[in-house]
Amino acid sequence: MNIDLYKHIYLIGVGGIGMSALARYFNAKGKQVCGYDKVQSNLCNELESEGIKIHYNDAIENIPQYIQEATFNEILVIYTPAISEENVVLNYFKDKGFKLHKRAEVLGMISKESFTIAVAGTHGKTTTSAILAHVLNHAGKQSTAFLGGISKNYNTNLLLAEKGNILIVEADEYDKSFLQLQPDVAIITSVDADHLDVYKDKQDLHNAFKQFASQIKPNGLLLLEDSITIDFPTPDQGYEAYLFSSK
Repeated sequence: MNIDLYKHIYLIGVGGIGMSALARYFNAKGKQVCGYDKVQSNLCNELESEGIKIHYNDAIENIPQYIQEATFNEILVIYTPAISEENVVLNYFKDKGFKLHKRAEVLGMISKESFTIAVAGTHGKTTTSAILAHVLNHAGKQSTAFLGGISKNYNTNLLLAEKGNILIVEADEYDKSFLQLQPDVAIITSVDADHLDVYKDKQDLHNAFKQFASQIKPNGLLLLEDSITIDFPTPDQGYEAYLFSSK
């Protein structure tokens, strides 16, 4: 699927930190971006000031008419798992037969055409991603970075490279979202028992991190925080692995 072919981008839960970064990304690419959110937050107000249309009532009549009239090949619908399955807007698109995509799926699509650095870990993803993007940019290696927070340096959660093909993304273990990614470089900062509403137990979580590491592209790189005790098997494609200390 070529996401560049879509004319309209509609995001359900557009005000979330990850979803808003996607909204900004597509808006910068010249797409017509709009969406729904339950709360008119400061971040939503910022998106609206950037030209992104948002409605806050969970009702079909609030969906812009041009979205309702768009054909399947014109509109990309993205949703966050935080949205209730009873959401009226969500079910409108389901009933119409649209294929809905989670945020992680779309990040995976974007990453396929880029040299991707994916930062995983139950703690430290946002800080590590922001520092990495800042260091690379100051080293003359511009990167596009999707951040899980607002960087004080740049006052945004999205950095866009004017040139270059480096992409930095946070590889979120929640809902096993990071398994949508096939990075060139994977960084794992920590693996603590977390999201046990998603994973059966700690071992199930560890297995997901192993699966994530196995998806590193051939001749890629794994950077692993040295306190992590998981035994990552050496995959057939032979990525290189190095330990680092966060202390």
